[in-house]
Amino acid sequence: MSPHRHAALGIDFGTTNSVVARADAAGAVDLVDFATPDGPAQVFRSALCFWHDEAVRGGLADAAGPWAIAEFLDYPSASRFIQSFKSVAANAAFEHATLFEKRLRFEELGQIFLRHLTAHGGSAMRDLPDHVVVGRPVRYVGSRPDAALARTRYEAMFAALGRKVAYVYEPLGAAYSFAARLTEPAVLLVADFGGGTSDFSVVQVAEPGAAQRCTPLGAAGIGIAGDRFDFRIMDQLVLPLLGKGGTYRSFDKVLEIPPAHFADFGDWSRLALMRNRRTLEQLARLRHSATDPAAIGRMIAVVENELGHGLYEAVGQIKRALSGATHGQFRFSGEGLTIEAEVSRAQFEQWIAPDLHRIAETVDSAIAGAGLAPHQIDHVFLTGGSSLIPAVRNLFAQRFGEAKLAGGGELTSIAHGLALIAQAPDLGQWLAPETD
Repeated sequence: MSPHRHAALGIDFGTTNSVVARADAAGAVDLVDFATPDGPAQVFRSALCFWHDEAVRGGLADAAGPWAIAEFLDYPSASRFIQSFKSVAANAAFEHATLFEKRLRFEELGQIFLRHLTAHGGSAMRDLPDHVVVGRPVRYVGSRPDAALARTRYEAMFAALGRKVAYVYEPLGAAYSFAARLTEPAVLLVADFGGGTSDFSVVQVAEPGAAQRCTPLGAAGIGIAGDRFDFRIMDQLVLPLLGKGGTYRSFDKVLEIPPAHFADFGDWSRLALMRNRRTLEQLARLRHSATDPAAIGRMIAVVENELGHGLYEAVGQIKRALSGATHGQFRFSGEGLTIEAEVSRAQFEQWIAPDLHRIAETVDSAIAGAGLAPHQIDHVFLTGGSSLIPAVRNLFAQRFGEAKLAGGGELTSIAHGLALIAQAPDLGQWLAPETD
């Protein structure tokens, strides 16, 4: 890479997790360690929690990261939990989140999150350098994402850092990081699988020592990623055990249980909001008339005992297990509920097949946008947690050949590369457009 002349910061603000890297004047890059209840960690959950506290100015206290999750699990009925709020950045229909008597816009939520992020980052997040680069998705989540609106909201959010911020496509950060491994010119495809989006970038890498080491050629993205894969497991494996797809008796008719009963199972934090008298009374009536009342009883146990977080943790565990084994045992045990089910990797791959098809089309779009054919790609760098899923890896192996695939730093490579880009003399050519 080109000689580095200034300290810089790279921020990977993710849907599920956030990571920060700091580069010094010599070009060395270190990931920021955050102080967490379980010890230092380089990954900080992108979550917030709010609750009433008269001792706090304004009467509304807040926490972020693992503290937000802990607070919500301790007092779910007395708090408001927000996760994956990045996913509404480009949504014009989202105006504010209602938190008790207060309403907070996206940028206000983001500023609160950054305050906690910097506080828990310790000395590494104090005295921030003047050069800061933040990653953004190639394509934001949503059916009609407004990139200009998202950019405006990002600008307002990151203004809290008190530094000028530049914005770069997230997979380009991973590309810049991977380019440091290469010793000869190459065309590189980066596939970044986050929580909310999967993004792809094609980059021309020049020989080491070149004045311009990397040149972006094309990019594409889609709002399908790890969160969608989790929901496929929930929808196909877990929800049928809780009554989805079942029937109930209404007078002399047997009817299918309305899917609306299961709508909030797409997000574990929304399940806590189902724990109210009206909903529980509806579920009690449904259990009485259900063909399989035990299944509805299991759903009631999830809602009544606030088991959503643990249930989704179990979903994540089986997803990871199936990355290393062809079969796994889904196990979940909570108050009033025990679920065990055998699941195979083949089943999981069948569940996510429609998602993989759309991801493949997006990869093809990125390559076509670069004016290239698949055989002209020399290296494929897979990053993000879902890149470890065998079916995801096979998608790229079939297109490009196993020998061209590489990985590593699945959760941290983007922040690492963004910090390096922040030092690059040709930073201007890496900047993401304000509109798409």
